Amino acid sequence: MSDRAAIESLFTKFGYKDFKWIDPAQIIVKQWVRMKCRFGCYNYGMQACCPPNNPSISECREFFNEYSEGVIFHFAKALNKAEDRHAWAREMNEGLFNLEREVFLSGYYKAFLFSVSNCRICAKCKSDKIQCVNPLMARPSLESMGVDVFGTVRQFGFPINVLSDYTQTMNRFALLLVE
Repeated sequence: MSDRAAIESLFTKFGYKDFKWIDPAQIIVKQWVRMKCRFGCYNYGMQACCPPNNPSISECREFFNEYSEGVIFHFAKALNKAEDRHAWAREMNEGLFNLEREVFLSGYYKAFLFSVSNCRICAKCKSDKIQCVNPLMARPSLESMGVDVFGTVRQFGFPINVLSDYTQTMNRFALLLVE
């Protein structure tokens, strides 16, 4: 069991206020999510942390089951232009990666982060893990690991809806696993 107060002080240090502790066994992992990646996402096969460069769905389920605690972070953001979401996601992911490192350095050697979107650390991804220029920071999104983000976050009371327009407020989520 982690020292939640100590970890939460790191969340405060990084300015993260909207979060909930969860049991990773409640993360919903489904094959249909991976199919949406494969047949509906322009990043499929184009980024080192996106399918098909990810573990199988059964390996993803097994991975989540190796943890007893996790934290879901909620980020709401409205943007003026659709293309602004990439820079926003990159900035959010960089901060979250720094948080993961702080949690790790606090003694939680299994700390692992899933970012608010696909990796987005580099402006142009090398598209495979071997050529990745930031392998220590590259992380998959929840969706790329087969996580039904809508179903998972709704069970914890977070807001999320399908948006019809990029000017609507986005609800994005990151997950930090801690052990």
